Amino acid sequence: MGLGGCIILIAVGAILTFATDWDMQGVNLDLVGVIFMIVGLIGVATFSSIARRRRVVVPPATPVVDDTRPPHHTRDGYSDGYGV
Repeated sequence: MGLGGCIILIAVGAILTFATDWDMQGVNLDLVGVIFMIVGLIGVATFSSIARRRRVVVPPATPVVDDTRPPHHTRDGYSDGYGV
């Protein structure tokens, strides 16, 4: 389940707990809403810890020096190498 699914679970749980007054025989909707919110929070915590581990910092690459180009004094006056 992704981050969006976790947020939807939290929202549905909050709606069931705080915004409804339905009475269903054998089902406590307040408890179901609290369970949805707890599962959503556990999912967000799990997703963020996994995303933190996936984040890899790549060190900058070593610049490549091209030694095949002629020295600057032998060029025809073009500084960018166009026309050479």
